[in-house]
Amino acid sequence: MFKTALAAGIDTCFANPGTTEMAMVATLDRVDGMRAVLTMFEGVASGAADGFWRASGRPALGMFHLGPGFANALANNHNARRGLSPIINLVGDQTTWHLPADAPLSSDTQKVATWAGWHRYVTSPNDISADTAAAICAATTGPRGPATLVIPADVTWEQAPDDITSVAIGTLAAPDPDKIGAAANLLHQPGAALIVGGSWLTAEMAHDATAIAAATGCKVFSYRVPNAEIGQGIPHIADIPYFPEQATQVLASVETAVLLGTPEPITFFGYPDVPSETLPPGARRFDLGGPAADTAKALVALVEHLGAQRHATGPVECPEMPTGALDVGSLGAAVVAGLPDDAIVVQEGITSAAGLRSYSVAAPPHRTFSPTGGAIGGGLPLAVGAACASPGRRIVSFQADGSSMYTIQSLWTMAREQLDVTVVLCNNQRYAILEVELLRAGIEVPGPKAASLTSLADPALDFTSIAAGMGVPSTRATTADAFAAAYSRANSEPGPHLIEAML
Repeated sequence: MFKTALAAGIDTCFANPGTTEMAMVATLDRVDGMRAVLTMFEGVASGAADGFWRASGRPALGMFHLGPGFANALANNHNARRGLSPIINLVGDQTTWHLPADAPLSSDTQKVATWAGWHRYVTSPNDISADTAAAICAATTGPRGPATLVIPADVTWEQAPDDITSVAIGTLAAPDPDKIGAAANLLHQPGAALIVGGSWLTAEMAHDATAIAAATGCKVFSYRVPNAEIGQGIPHIADIPYFPEQATQVLASVETAVLLGTPEPITFFGYPDVPSETLPPGARRFDLGGPAADTAKALVALVEHLGAQRHATGPVECPEMPTGALDVGSLGAAVVAGLPDDAIVVQEGITSAAGLRSYSVAAPPHRTFSPTGGAIGGGLPLAVGAACASPGRRIVSFQADGSSMYTIQSLWTMAREQLDVTVVLCNNQRYAILEVELLRAGIEVPGPKAASLTSLADPALDFTSIAAGMGVPSTRATTADAFAAAYSRANSEPGPHLIEAML
């Protein structure tokens, strides 16, 4: 199993194992080249495997203990599925002969695995290499996402054959020339828009998209793209807004939507008297390629078909390092002003990220990752995986306080592995997004029970102490000046650091 993965270029396993995985754990010591990274919660392991793929383009393994353990990993498997990130889950199960006894920790592990996507129950050590190869192929062939092997403990006790099944990382679907021609014609029409989804929006893709817009006169939007290259010299592609009223307004003039890498845009939630679709009802929808599509190649094909010209993007004034009060705006400006070259920003700041988003186009060119499935608690694990995949590269984890607590154990793995992560912990002592949703529901003055369910102030979370208890050096900043000093220090020293920004 591990040798099959190694032969495919998969060399890292994020693990939270138990008794039924001990044979797999022992095998890791006999397989040179496979790195084992322990996490203290299964959701950290699954999110880290996602982040590893995003940073390296190589999948990682996740090792989990029985159905309940894997259930703990499902939220970030969901984020990986929505973000089109391949993960190969190895889930140990009770021995085949012990399952009928219905032991206390037994469950229908296969049923749990069905929720994450592709899955297979391994029945023999003779099949384990072929089953591993099948999982790798399923996870990495578009549309990409998690693939799970459920492996009974007695299967891992027996010796597998030495021969392994060869497998390569899968590919995405090439663009259809006929569809490229049809899309090019549609984009010339009045009211046309190109809506780009998929897993990535690289700098080259952004240049291609803006060249297409210039050649055809169409509008260009991105839609829930989890990974992007942004900053100086990279064209800014407008995101379709999160809230349905804003999304509907932005798309109101669209008469023809060419959809690439995504189905049509919909609202995140259902609201009273608000349609699920954000495109106008009468707008034409043209599918240039769904989540299985190679969006980068499709954009190149459109550029070539149109004879479009790519143009350089002018500089954007970078904010100066702020002083004085620390708020959402000054925090975002400070993160951008002090961002190290070639950094990766993992963004789960939620409402606290407004300032960061507004200044990011002025930052040095960098990658940004965000959880796209809506299951909060993805940010810190993504940072773990990205740092494991990118030694020597600074990872800035811009993290909201409430969502951090879902996977706060990530800090321990950062300390154990001495990962180069700067955690900017935005502490506003509340679930601010839920306060917004209460207002949207017409509740301007919440009652005491409703108010208590959006407050994190009683007792107040002390993130500097939490970080210190997990081995991560930490600082609390109450002013922009203090944050700037701590941020500079954290980014210049090896290993993890946490800065608690009091907002």
